[in-house]
Amino acid sequence: MAAAAAASQCIFCQIASKSTSTTLLHTDDKVVAFQDIRPAAVRHYLVIPVDHIPTVKDLQRRPEDYSLVNHMLEVGKTLIQRDAPQCHQYRFGFHQPPFNSVNHLHLHCFALPYTPRWKCMKYIAMGPFGFLEAEKLLGKIKPLPQVISKV
Repeated sequence: MAAAAAASQCIFCQIASKSTSTTLLHTDDKVVAFQDIRPAAVRHYLVIPVDHIPTVKDLQRRPEDYSLVNHMLEVGKTLIQRDAPQCHQYRFGFHQPPFNSVNHLHLHCFALPYTPRWKCMKYIAMGPFGFLEAEKLLGKIKPLPQVISKV
């Protein structure tokens, strides 16, 4: 019951359910994408799951979590490369608690450079805190191979 109440108050859940006037750049049954309201780069998009997942700390080494994050990354890459082909550097990652601003998993997708340049400070990796590159997260949650035992 508490989770449902939290999700109903979550701005990203409202965006995912199309209850706001936010323009969606992409929508499918798993994720939606839209522009960040405070862009920090030439292009700065967010890709969020439709289902409420609070943070990267809630992801596990499960095929469904790995598949979701991989899908988020593919959607983000497609949108950023489509909308900013003139850019030669892209960056994709997640804030980790306690540095996430919204408790709903969201992938930041950047076409660089940062604008203004000092905004890069918000997206620095600081060990177990701060910004986590999407590829590193995928490595952390990649399911372990199944061992089949012969009985």
